[in-house]
Amino acid sequence: MMKPIQVGLLGIGTVGSGTFAVLSRNQEEIRRRAGRGIEIAMVADLDTARAEKIVAGRAKVVADARAVIADTSIDIVVELIGGYGIAKTLVLEAIAAGKHVVTANKALLAVHGNEIFAAAQKQRVMVAFEAAVAGGIPIIKALREGLTANRIEWVAGIINGTTNFILSEMRAKGSDFATVLKEAQRLGYAEADPTFDIEGVDAAHKATILSAIAFGVPVQFDRAHVEGITRLQAVDIRYAEQLGYRIKLLGLTRRRDQGIELRVHPTLIPSKRLIANVEGAMNAVLVQADAVGTTLYYGKGAGAEPTASAVVADLVDITRLATADPDHRVPHLAFRPDAMSDTPILAIEQVVTAFYLRLVVADEAGVLSRITTILAEHEISIDAVLQRESAEGERQTDLIILTHDTVEGRMREALTKMQALPTVLAPIVSIRKEELA
Repeated sequence: MMKPIQVGLLGIGTVGSGTFAVLSRNQEEIRRRAGRGIEIAMVADLDTARAEKIVAGRAKVVADARAVIADTSIDIVVELIGGYGIAKTLVLEAIAAGKHVVTANKALLAVHGNEIFAAAQKQRVMVAFEAAVAGGIPIIKALREGLTANRIEWVAGIINGTTNFILSEMRAKGSDFATVLKEAQRLGYAEADPTFDIEGVDAAHKATILSAIAFGVPVQFDRAHVEGITRLQAVDIRYAEQLGYRIKLLGLTRRRDQGIELRVHPTLIPSKRLIANVEGAMNAVLVQADAVGTTLYYGKGAGAEPTASAVVADLVDITRLATADPDHRVPHLAFRPDAMSDTPILAIEQVVTAFYLRLVVADEAGVLSRITTILAEHEISIDAVLQRESAEGERQTDLIILTHDTVEGRMREALTKMQALPTVLAPIVSIRKEELA
């Protein structure tokens, strides 16, 4: 019987304690699957008293993460500290020490992944990161392995639970953003400082990783177009609903002839699509590929045990593969490092998408024809038009227009022209729309 593989945990917060619990509870099952036991032998956490309480004498607790990396008996280091700072240093030091790494740190990989994967390649160790995207949903594994026969066309995901909870509540209650955010914070769905979530940064970190794996490009978070949900208004959620759409914060990456789209923003999705009906803090990722068609992955995107489920799966993978020849393991980003493509990430102006527009216009003859003329001049075709009494006041109308797909740059020019019309009485609201068919 091989001796259990020894694991060192850096950080025993929510996910760390979940990992400890799942590993202890399902020990026998995991041993049968991995072919040998997996033991958390050391835990590093600044709050040693709390850590001692969680491990209850079943692992050695230290305050210094470097003590874990320096310990020669540790085979795998699990990094659950988060952020770009000390976490990056520790991950690189663990790799340099010849240890495999499991991380749930999407921010770190989206920004510094290329450097980390190159270091791991050189040291012939594995870096596994299933828990970094969509919590317990095995989407990294699906893309790296399950769909490896396919040419992937696009990946679209609801990959941030906080914003999805807020949008679900806004839709259900008709409340505005600020009200629902306060409620989400009270219920613990949103952090005290929710910036990373509500501004779309967290979703963009995850979309960046998905993009790299789907298309075999390096991670390049700095090229992503990122918009959050802070400016969304209840009235647009209501109008979208009347037109048969729901608004979700979507992370989208799509292969096009000229390059790759990588963007995160509020998006109208047809209500009849399964992904449009993902409510609350749940996550879902939709993948379109040539051979298999469309596949959908749905589940809990956060939480102690769902995320721990992914961490432990990575530990099992590494345990199974630890003896394998490094040249024949599944590459970190699914494509062999020497076969990465330099396909560019497109600027947002080059993206092709449809739009929802809401204009507050003077209630007089000829207004609509002036607006449709501007759209026609920019070769933007109209899919639907809705006129409603405006809440802004009398003699004003809300004009809602859905367009067909167009190049974003063209739409921006048209919006500038329309905004300049004297009969357009307020800033125009424009939200992108994806059919995801």
